[in-house]
Amino acid sequence: MSQNAAKFVKDTGVQKRPGLSDTAGRTPASAAKPIVSANVQVSDSGKSRARAREWAWRLFLPAITFLIVIAIWSFIHSDIAKDVPSPLATWKHAIDVFSHPFYNAGPNDMGIGWQLLYSLGRVLSGFGLAVVVGIPVGFLMGMSETFERAWQPLVQILRPVSPLAWLPIGLLLFKAVDPSAIFVIFITCIWPTVMNTAAGVKAIPKDYLNVSRVLQLSKWETTRRILLPATLPYIVTGMRLSLGIAWMVIVAAEMLTGGIGIGFYVWDEWNNLNVKSIIVAIVLIGLVGMLLEAGMMLVQKRLDYRT
Repeated sequence: MSQNAAKFVKDTGVQKRPGLSDTAGRTPASAAKPIVSANVQVSDSGKSRARAREWAWRLFLPAITFLIVIAIWSFIHSDIAKDVPSPLATWKHAIDVFSHPFYNAGPNDMGIGWQLLYSLGRVLSGFGLAVVVGIPVGFLMGMSETFERAWQPLVQILRPVSPLAWLPIGLLLFKAVDPSAIFVIFITCIWPTVMNTAAGVKAIPKDYLNVSRVLQLSKWETTRRILLPATLPYIVTGMRLSLGIAWMVIVAAEMLTGGIGIGFYVWDEWNNLNVKSIIVAIVLIGLVGMLLEAGMMLVQKRLDYRT
Protein backbone atom coordinates (compact mmCIF):
# COMPACT_ATOMS: atom_id res chain seq x y z
CA MET A 1 0.00 0.00 0.00
CA SER A 2 1.36 3.46 -0.90
CA GLN A 3 2.08 6.15 1.74
CA ASN A 4 -0.73 8.41 0.47
CA ALA A 5 -3.23 5.54 0.66
CA ALA A 6 -2.03 4.64 4.15
CA LYS A 7 -2.38 8.26 5.24
CA PHE A 8 -5.92 8.36 3.74
CA VAL A 9 -6.93 5.25 5.67
CA LYS A 10 -5.47 6.60 8.86
CA ASP A 11 -7.11 10.03 8.47
CA THR A 12 -10.56 8.77 7.52
CA GLY A 13 -10.62 5.81 9.90
CA VAL A 14 -11.51 3.38 7.09
CA GLN A 15 -10.35 -0.16 7.76
CA LYS A 16 -9.80 -2.94 5.33
CA ARG A 17 -12.52 -5.51 5.29
CA PRO A 18 -11.26 -8.96 6.24
CA GLY A 19 -10.63 -11.27 3.35
CA LEU A 20 -9.74 -8.47 0.87
CA SER A 21 -6.29 -8.16 -0.60
CA ASP A 22 -4.48 -4.84 -0.38
CA THR A 23 -2.99 -5.30 -3.84
CA ALA A 24 -5.65 -6.39 -6.33
CA GLY A 25 -8.76 -6.78 -4.21
CA ARG A 26 -8.56 -10.57 -4.47
CA THR A 27 -9.96 -12.89 -1.90
CA PRO A 28 -7.34 -15.04 -0.16
CA ALA A 29 -7.47 -18.79 -0.77
CA SER A 30 -8.33 -19.44 2.88
CA ALA A 31 -11.43 -17.28 2.59
CA ALA A 32 -12.55 -18.92 -0.66
CA LYS A 33 -12.54 -22.47 0.69
CA PRO A 34 -15.83 -22.29 2.63
CA ILE A 35 -17.58 -20.94 -0.50
CA VAL A 36 -16.30 -23.81 -2.64
CA SER A 37 -17.27 -26.34 0.01
CA ALA A 38 -20.76 -24.89 0.24
CA ASN A 39 -21.15 -25.02 -3.53
CA VAL A 40 -20.08 -28.67 -3.57
CA GLN A 41 -22.57 -29.51 -0.83
CA VAL A 42 -25.39 -27.73 -2.66
CA SER A 43 -24.47 -29.52 -5.88
CA ASP A 44 -24.40 -32.94 -4.17
CA SER A 45 -27.72 -32.34 -2.43
CA GLY A 46 -29.27 -31.24 -5.73
CA LYS A 47 -28.06 -34.39 -7.44
CA SER A 48 -29.40 -36.52 -4.60
CA ARG A 49 -32.82 -34.89 -4.85
CA ALA A 50 -32.86 -35.33 -8.63
CA ARG A 51 -31.89 -38.98 -8.25
CA ALA A 52 -34.61 -39.51 -5.65
CA ARG A 53 -37.22 -37.90 -7.91
CA GLU A 54 -36.11 -40.08 -10.80
CA TRP A 55 -36.44 -43.29 -8.77
CA ALA A 56 -39.80 -42.17 -7.39
CA TRP A 57 -41.02 -41.54 -10.93
CA ARG A 58 -39.73 -44.94 -12.06
CA LEU A 59 -41.63 -46.65 -9.26
CA PHE A 60 -44.75 -44.52 -9.58
CA LEU A 61 -45.53 -45.31 -13.22
CA PRO A 62 -45.32 -49.13 -12.89
CA ALA A 63 -47.33 -48.92 -9.67
CA ILE A 64 -50.11 -47.11 -11.53
CA THR A 65 -50.03 -49.75 -14.26
CA PHE A 66 -50.28 -52.62 -11.78
CA LEU A 67 -53.13 -50.90 -9.93
CA ILE A 68 -55.03 -50.58 -13.22
CA VAL A 69 -54.46 -54.28 -13.98
CA ILE A 70 -55.63 -55.28 -10.49
CA ALA A 71 -58.73 -53.07 -10.86
CA ILE A 72 -59.59 -54.71 -14.20
CA TRP A 73 -58.94 -58.13 -12.67
CA SER A 74 -61.28 -57.35 -9.76
CA PHE A 75 -63.95 -56.12 -12.17
CA ILE A 76 -63.71 -59.34 -14.21
CA HIS A 77 -64.02 -61.41 -11.01
CA SER A 78 -67.02 -59.52 -9.69
CA ASP A 79 -69.03 -58.75 -12.86
CA ILE A 80 -67.92 -60.99 -15.75
CA ALA A 81 -66.48 -64.35 -14.67
CA LYS A 82 -66.97 -65.49 -11.11
CA ASP A 83 -64.72 -68.50 -11.70
CA VAL A 84 -61.73 -66.19 -12.04
CA PRO A 85 -60.29 -65.84 -8.54
CA SER A 86 -59.97 -62.42 -6.98
CA PRO A 87 -56.55 -60.77 -6.54
CA LEU A 88 -56.74 -61.15 -2.77
CA ALA A 89 -57.59 -64.85 -2.93
CA THR A 90 -54.79 -65.42 -5.44
CA TRP A 91 -52.33 -63.58 -3.18
CA LYS A 92 -53.26 -65.76 -0.20
CA HIS A 93 -52.89 -68.88 -2.34
CA ALA A 94 -49.48 -67.69 -3.57
CA ILE A 95 -48.33 -67.42 0.04
CA ASP A 96 -49.39 -71.03 0.64
CA VAL A 97 -47.70 -72.23 -2.55
CA PHE A 98 -44.37 -70.54 -1.82
CA SER A 99 -44.37 -71.51 1.84
CA HIS A 100 -43.52 -75.11 0.77
CA PRO A 101 -42.00 -74.85 -2.72
CA PHE A 102 -39.84 -77.99 -2.49
CA TYR A 103 -42.15 -80.64 -1.09
CA ASN A 104 -42.08 -84.01 -2.84
CA ALA A 105 -45.07 -86.32 -2.54
CA GLY A 106 -44.37 -88.42 -5.62
CA PRO A 107 -43.51 -88.05 -9.30
CA ASN A 108 -46.71 -86.17 -10.13
CA ASP A 109 -47.01 -84.16 -6.93
CA MET A 110 -44.04 -81.83 -6.34
CA GLY A 111 -43.71 -78.27 -5.14
CA ILE A 112 -43.48 -75.38 -7.56
CA GLY A 113 -39.80 -74.96 -6.74
CA TRP A 114 -38.95 -78.39 -8.14
CA GLN A 115 -41.11 -77.73 -11.18
CA LEU A 116 -39.23 -74.52 -11.87
CA LEU A 117 -35.78 -76.09 -11.43
CA TYR A 118 -36.58 -78.93 -13.85
CA SER A 119 -37.76 -76.42 -16.45
CA LEU A 120 -34.68 -74.26 -16.01
CA GLY A 121 -32.45 -77.31 -16.44
CA ARG A 122 -34.11 -78.21 -19.74
CA VAL A 123 -33.99 -74.62 -20.95
CA LEU A 124 -30.30 -74.19 -20.18
CA SER A 125 -29.48 -77.54 -21.80
CA GLY A 126 -31.29 -76.73 -25.04
CA PHE A 127 -30.01 -73.17 -25.03
CA GLY A 128 -26.43 -74.34 -24.46
CA LEU A 129 -26.63 -76.73 -27.42
CA ALA A 130 -28.08 -73.95 -29.57
CA VAL A 131 -25.18 -71.65 -28.68
CA VAL A 132 -22.55 -74.36 -29.30
CA VAL A 133 -23.97 -75.14 -32.74
CA GLY A 134 -25.31 -71.72 -33.69
CA ILE A 135 -22.15 -69.65 -33.25
CA PRO A 136 -19.95 -71.75 -35.60
CA VAL A 137 -22.74 -71.94 -38.18
CA GLY A 138 -23.17 -68.18 -37.96
CA PHE A 139 -19.45 -67.64 -38.45
CA LEU A 140 -19.46 -69.87 -41.53
CA MET A 141 -22.45 -68.06 -42.98
CA GLY A 142 -20.85 -64.68 -42.37
CA MET A 143 -17.41 -65.59 -43.70
CA SER A 144 -18.37 -67.71 -46.71
CA GLU A 145 -20.81 -66.51 -49.33
CA THR A 146 -21.07 -70.05 -50.68
CA PHE A 147 -21.98 -71.44 -47.26
CA GLU A 148 -24.55 -68.68 -46.74
CA ARG A 149 -26.24 -69.39 -50.08
CA ALA A 150 -26.38 -73.08 -49.20
CA TRP A 151 -27.81 -72.63 -45.68
CA GLN A 152 -29.95 -69.49 -45.95
CA PRO A 153 -32.98 -71.20 -47.56
CA LEU A 154 -32.99 -73.94 -44.91
CA VAL A 155 -32.78 -71.36 -42.11
CA GLN A 156 -35.62 -69.30 -43.58
CA ILE A 157 -37.82 -72.40 -43.87
CA LEU A 158 -37.21 -73.77 -40.37
CA ARG A 159 -37.06 -70.48 -38.45
CA PRO A 160 -40.83 -69.68 -38.47
CA VAL A 161 -41.98 -73.23 -37.64
CA SER A 162 -43.98 -73.41 -34.41
CA PRO A 163 -42.23 -75.17 -31.49
CA LEU A 164 -45.16 -77.55 -31.01
CA ALA A 165 -44.70 -78.87 -34.55
CA TRP A 166 -41.30 -80.24 -33.54
CA LEU A 167 -42.53 -82.04 -30.44
CA PRO A 168 -43.85 -85.19 -32.20
CA ILE A 169 -40.55 -85.46 -34.06
CA GLY A 170 -38.66 -85.23 -30.77
CA LEU A 171 -40.82 -87.87 -29.11
CA LEU A 172 -40.39 -90.14 -32.12
CA LEU A 173 -36.62 -89.76 -32.08
CA PHE A 174 -35.88 -89.92 -28.35
CA LYS A 175 -38.98 -91.63 -26.86
CA ALA A 176 -38.45 -89.76 -23.60
CA VAL A 177 -39.67 -86.49 -22.13
CA ASP A 178 -36.44 -84.72 -21.23
CA PRO A 179 -34.50 -85.17 -24.50
CA SER A 180 -37.62 -84.38 -26.51
CA ALA A 181 -38.14 -81.09 -24.67
CA ILE A 182 -34.45 -80.22 -25.02
CA PHE A 183 -34.61 -81.00 -28.74
CA VAL A 184 -37.61 -78.69 -29.21
CA ILE A 185 -35.85 -75.89 -27.35
CA PHE A 186 -32.68 -76.37 -29.37
CA ILE A 187 -34.34 -76.41 -32.78
CA THR A 188 -36.48 -73.33 -32.08
CA CYS A 189 -34.04 -71.05 -30.27
CA ILE A 190 -30.92 -71.60 -32.40
CA TRP A 191 -31.89 -69.20 -35.19
CA PRO A 192 -31.39 -65.82 -33.46
CA THR A 193 -27.86 -66.87 -32.49
CA VAL A 194 -27.09 -68.00 -36.04
CA MET A 195 -28.49 -64.89 -37.72
CA ASN A 196 -26.95 -62.38 -35.33
CA THR A 197 -23.54 -64.05 -35.45
CA ALA A 198 -23.59 -64.00 -39.25
CA ALA A 199 -24.63 -60.33 -39.24
CA GLY A 200 -21.79 -59.51 -36.85
CA VAL A 201 -19.20 -61.20 -39.04
CA LYS A 202 -20.46 -59.33 -42.12
CA ALA A 203 -20.25 -56.02 -40.22
CA ILE A 204 -16.52 -56.39 -39.51
CA PRO A 205 -14.56 -53.66 -41.35
CA LYS A 206 -12.39 -54.89 -44.20
CA ASP A 207 -9.38 -53.16 -42.64
CA TYR A 208 -9.40 -55.68 -39.80
CA LEU A 209 -9.10 -58.57 -42.22
CA ASN A 210 -6.44 -56.75 -44.20
CA VAL A 211 -4.38 -56.41 -41.01
CA SER A 212 -4.68 -60.16 -40.41
CA ARG A 213 -3.38 -60.81 -43.93
CA VAL A 214 -0.47 -58.42 -43.45
CA LEU A 215 0.43 -60.12 -40.18
CA GLN A 216 -0.04 -63.50 -41.87
CA LEU A 217 -2.33 -64.78 -39.13
CA SER A 218 -3.79 -68.24 -39.43
CA LYS A 219 -7.54 -68.74 -39.69
CA TRP A 220 -7.71 -69.75 -36.03
CA GLU A 221 -5.75 -66.68 -34.92
CA THR A 222 -7.85 -64.43 -37.15
CA THR A 223 -11.01 -65.84 -35.63
CA ARG A 224 -9.74 -65.64 -32.05
CA ARG A 225 -8.08 -62.21 -32.22
CA ILE A 226 -10.22 -60.32 -34.74
CA LEU A 227 -13.50 -61.97 -35.66
CA LEU A 228 -14.64 -63.12 -32.23
CA PRO A 229 -13.99 -59.84 -30.34
CA ALA A 230 -15.58 -57.80 -33.13
CA THR A 231 -18.71 -59.95 -33.32
CA LEU A 232 -19.12 -60.51 -29.57
CA PRO A 233 -21.87 -57.86 -29.11
CA TYR A 234 -23.85 -59.42 -31.96
CA ILE A 235 -23.39 -62.90 -30.53
CA VAL A 236 -24.60 -61.88 -27.08
CA THR A 237 -27.65 -60.17 -28.59
CA GLY A 238 -28.50 -63.38 -30.44
CA MET A 239 -28.00 -65.40 -27.27
CA ARG A 240 -30.32 -63.09 -25.36
CA LEU A 241 -33.05 -63.51 -27.95
CA SER A 242 -32.51 -67.27 -28.04
CA LEU A 243 -32.80 -67.58 -24.27
CA GLY A 244 -36.09 -65.67 -24.28
CA ILE A 245 -37.49 -67.98 -26.94
CA ALA A 246 -36.27 -71.04 -25.05
CA TRP A 247 -38.08 -69.96 -21.89
CA MET A 248 -41.31 -69.45 -23.82
CA VAL A 249 -41.03 -72.78 -25.61
CA ILE A 250 -40.50 -74.88 -22.50
CA VAL A 251 -43.96 -74.12 -21.10
CA ALA A 252 -45.74 -75.32 -24.23
CA ALA A 253 -43.50 -78.36 -24.58
CA GLU A 254 -44.02 -79.47 -20.97
CA MET A 255 -47.77 -79.06 -21.26
CA LEU A 256 -47.82 -81.78 -23.89
CA THR A 257 -45.06 -84.05 -22.66
CA GLY A 258 -46.19 -84.20 -19.04
CA GLY A 259 -43.98 -85.46 -16.23
CA ILE A 260 -42.54 -82.55 -14.28
CA GLY A 261 -41.88 -78.91 -15.06
CA ILE A 262 -43.56 -75.55 -14.80
CA GLY A 263 -45.52 -76.18 -18.01
CA PHE A 264 -46.77 -79.52 -16.70
CA TYR A 265 -47.64 -77.77 -13.42
CA VAL A 266 -49.88 -75.30 -15.24
CA TRP A 267 -51.66 -78.05 -17.20
CA ASP A 268 -52.05 -80.27 -14.15
CA GLU A 269 -53.57 -77.44 -12.12
CA TRP A 270 -55.99 -76.76 -14.96
CA ASN A 271 -57.09 -80.40 -14.87
CA ASN A 272 -57.67 -79.90 -11.14
CA LEU A 273 -59.59 -76.64 -11.87
CA ASN A 274 -57.21 -74.74 -9.63
CA VAL A 275 -57.09 -71.42 -11.46
CA LYS A 276 -55.32 -69.67 -8.58
CA SER A 277 -52.28 -71.92 -9.01
CA ILE A 278 -52.27 -71.21 -12.75
CA ILE A 279 -52.18 -67.46 -12.15
CA VAL A 280 -49.38 -67.88 -9.62
CA ALA A 281 -47.41 -69.97 -12.11
CA ILE A 282 -47.95 -67.38 -14.87
CA VAL A 283 -46.56 -64.61 -12.68
CA LEU A 284 -43.62 -66.82 -11.68
CA ILE A 285 -42.85 -67.64 -15.32
CA GLY A 286 -42.87 -63.94 -16.15
CA LEU A 287 -40.58 -63.04 -13.23
CA VAL A 288 -38.07 -65.76 -14.11
CA GLY A 289 -38.09 -64.66 -17.74
CA MET A 290 -37.45 -61.10 -16.63
CA LEU A 291 -34.50 -62.23 -14.49
CA LEU A 292 -33.02 -64.22 -17.38
CA GLU A 293 -33.36 -61.20 -19.65
CA ALA A 294 -31.78 -58.92 -17.04
CA GLY A 295 -28.86 -61.32 -16.63
CA MET A 296 -28.18 -61.41 -20.35
CA MET A 297 -28.50 -57.62 -20.57
CA LEU A 298 -25.93 -57.27 -17.80
CA VAL A 299 -23.52 -59.55 -19.65
CA GLN A 300 -24.10 -57.60 -22.85
CA LYS A 301 -23.41 -54.24 -21.19
CA ARG A 302 -20.16 -55.48 -19.66
CA LEU A 303 -18.95 -56.91 -22.96
CA ASP A 304 -19.92 -53.72 -24.81
CA TYR A 305 -17.97 -51.71 -22.24
CA ARG A 306 -14.88 -53.88 -22.62
CA THR A 307 -14.98 -53.84 -26.40
